Amino acid sequence: MENPDRQLRYFVKIAELKSLSRAAETLGLTQSGISRQLAVLETYLGKPLFLRTGRGVELTDAGEKLLAVVKPAYAGIDDALDTVRDREGVTQGHVRLAVIHTLSYYFMSDVVAEFMSQRENVNLSLMGRSSPEVVALVESGKADIGFVYDSAVTSADLASTPLFEDEMCIIAPVADDLPPELDLTAASYRLIGFPPHYALRRMLENCGLHLDVVAEAETVDAMLKLVSSRIGYCVLPSQIPDRLLADYGLQKRRIVRPRLRRRVIAIVRGDRRLPPLVQDLIKVALTRVP
Repeated sequence: MENPDRQLRYFVKIAELKSLSRAAETLGLTQSGISRQLAVLETYLGKPLFLRTGRGVELTDAGEKLLAVVKPAYAGIDDALDTVRDREGVTQGHVRLAVIHTLSYYFMSDVVAEFMSQRENVNLSLMGRSSPEVVALVESGKADIGFVYDSAVTSADLASTPLFEDEMCIIAPVADDLPPELDLTAASYRLIGFPPHYALRRMLENCGLHLDVVAEAETVDAMLKLVSSRIGYCVLPSQIPDRLLADYGLQKRRIVRPRLRRRVIAIVRGDRRLPPLVQDLIKVALTRVP
């Protein structure tokens, strides 16, 4: 058997998740690929390690015995590697970061700039997504860390670090003569909204407001273009930069009722030790909290 390490690690992941498909997704493999690797291991051992069930897989007696030996051994190896890396310091590596679209306009740019300024050999992949997509990327292991609204996180498998509260405002054309403070419960406005699965859209729907959504957009830029075309207003975080709005001829107006606030958090997988680079990124984010 040329490379038992790979097959054994796949075996441990399948046992943890009790599913070939979920293990394949977490590891970035196809289900047929991980099935072949498992078959190689079972052929080498001469015994089946799993029984297929309607809900996934269950360990056989041989699988239970193998897991009892292999899992703590690999945990010890991984801890030793992390300890060495922590002690020696990390100056290079790769961080996959998923973030909701709005944060990239006023928070993440500062965080990433400070983080990368002292880590020239680190490669950072930044993925802008909706809140549910950010959560899914972190859950599946396709992102090392995510920045998202807390209302989107319902999984017990994720650990979170609170960052700051985000307050929403109305974005409207400068030419519109609106009062500085608006009561959305007393008047209905034509709105440009995110699609229904976005956290900000659900926040508005859950407030009991009568929403007159005349158009939808998946990015902030597209939304601002539509507002500047006088199609309707939009609701965005009040920390959206004024200079960005000025480019579109837009202004902010405070919402006094209902109170629209959401907490921004950093999320990671709770079942694994955080790499030092991810720990450092969270620390930098906490120093940049507005």
